[in-house]
Amino acid sequence: MDNGKPNWWSRPSSTPEAARIPSPPPTGDVTDRPGAGGADDGDFPLPAPQPPTTPPGAEAEGAGVTDPTEATGVSGAAEVADAGPAAEPEAAPAVLLTKSEPPAPAVAAPAASAESAPAAQPTSEPLHAPDEYRTPPYGEPGPWAPAPPVQHPSAPVPPQQAHVPPVPPQAHSHPQPPLHQQPHSGAPGAPWVQYDPWGTGGSGLPPAPAKKSRRGLAIVGALVFALVTGVIGGGIGAYVERNGGLTTVELPQADAGDTDRAPESVAGIAASALPGVVTLHVKGGGSSGTGTGFVLDTKGHILTNNHVVDSARSSEDISVTFSSGETARAKLVGKDTGYDLAVVQVTGVSGLKPLPLGNSDNVRVGDPVVAIGAPFDLSNTVTSGIISAKERPITAGGEKGDGSDVSYVDALQTDAPINPGNSGGPLLDSKARVIGINSAIRAAGGGSGEGDSASQPGSIGLGFAIPINQGKRVAEELINTGKATHPVIGVSLDMQFNGDGARVGEKGKDGSASVTPGGPAAKAGLLPGDVITKVDGQRVHNGEELIVKIRAHRPGDRLELTLTRDGKELTKTLTLGSSQGA
Repeated sequence: MDNGKPNWWSRPSSTPEAARIPSPPPTGDVTDRPGAGGADDGDFPLPAPQPPTTPPGAEAEGAGVTDPTEATGVSGAAEVADAGPAAEPEAAPAVLLTKSEPPAPAVAAPAASAESAPAAQPTSEPLHAPDEYRTPPYGEPGPWAPAPPVQHPSAPVPPQQAHVPPVPPQAHSHPQPPLHQQPHSGAPGAPWVQYDPWGTGGSGLPPAPAKKSRRGLAIVGALVFALVTGVIGGGIGAYVERNGGLTTVELPQADAGDTDRAPESVAGIAASALPGVVTLHVKGGGSSGTGTGFVLDTKGHILTNNHVVDSARSSEDISVTFSSGETARAKLVGKDTGYDLAVVQVTGVSGLKPLPLGNSDNVRVGDPVVAIGAPFDLSNTVTSGIISAKERPITAGGEKGDGSDVSYVDALQTDAPINPGNSGGPLLDSKARVIGINSAIRAAGGGSGEGDSASQPGSIGLGFAIPINQGKRVAEELINTGKATHPVIGVSLDMQFNGDGARVGEKGKDGSASVTPGGPAAKAGLLPGDVITKVDGQRVHNGEELIVKIRAHRPGDRLELTLTRDGKELTKTLTLGSSQGA
């Protein structure tokens, strides 16, 4: 606004063909002319434009103006409007046929009054006479038809194409429509452009983005589908491989069959003998131990080793556990150190199953055997092997130092594993009969030792058992009298003799005679210094072996002794005597 009057932009008319030819703006100020849309004129009808009076060469001076509306100031327009029809018309911009060049930046001419404007320069003639019924520029209403609707681009412009080159100036300058009526490209930040329906292919609009190929999208979708199905299939395959399938796993198994075993098999022997085997736990004398025993009769007598129950002082110190798990207290019936055997008895227990006794004289080397015991307190343990030797003289015990606790055994040797805790358990033949009492193992450090006192805690395949013939006689004596008798020949042996055989000593214990007067040896004619080399034809190499061979017999048995005297070999026959065991 200027002095309270509105400013109007001039709209020079031209033919449609001239609208396609850009022309430079005039050099001077552009003011309104009568009939060009001044304050007192209406939009239509438009009067015919006045012929230009700009002389040739004026285009050089006005080349820097691209739009008459830009060259006209607000204040200048107001002054022209006040002047009315009496004002002298200004020079119109010339229209020249030139090649297309980029438009120069618009230079705003300073506003000036009509009096200060320079003289008008002559302009070139237009190509065609003006037509008062020309088609108005787009965006203005015509007298015969409504303005066409605003058209927008069909697709948004990509970010890289957001910049739209400026629209070249038209030959006929006209005012821009308001901002709310101007079309836009649709892209954020894109400049506003004017739509020209008579333009060459809508050069002012950005190119529409190319549509993506449906075939390419289908290929991409197929690849994604193949990848997803491959991953899922691989996971299912790995699960099936690791877990054996998607169903419940059922492993093949043999049908339930006959559980019976041949009586002579290890399983048959164990099934038959286990009910008659017991485990003993003994406390007393500040120590405790575990051993094994087996039932002798239905009265509750149980045979075991002496070293298993030696520490017990009363029946409260001995506990017996059967294979069924039943436990009972036991009392000591009798024991013998020389044979390392003892008998205990339980009362108030029913269903006892005594084990049958075999004959150790019938055993041969190589016969299969089964040992049952509680090694390291593992009750009802079954091992098997063979008889690896027989009549093996061994001694065990001797912890007291005076020899009163030494055991002399003419043992059965077996390779069935025997360990501490097996002591007192049965050694069975192929018919589940007891042929021996497991008593000792050979220690790895040398020498023989009892099962619970050996220096080597594990089996090395050398186990020893008291023959059941000897065990039966001792057990019967212990049950009947509480004591056991030992066979004797009535001599004192020189245990320090290093030669081959057992030598009769020169003097006996405490300085007495080495040959007991009236004893079996004295009656057979043995003298001090005689060296006994054989008993019933079996070699003896020292005094311990001679004692073992003699104790393997009963008192009253007749023996044939081979001896050496003054370099001569002699044979003597005697009848074994008896002594009370400890």
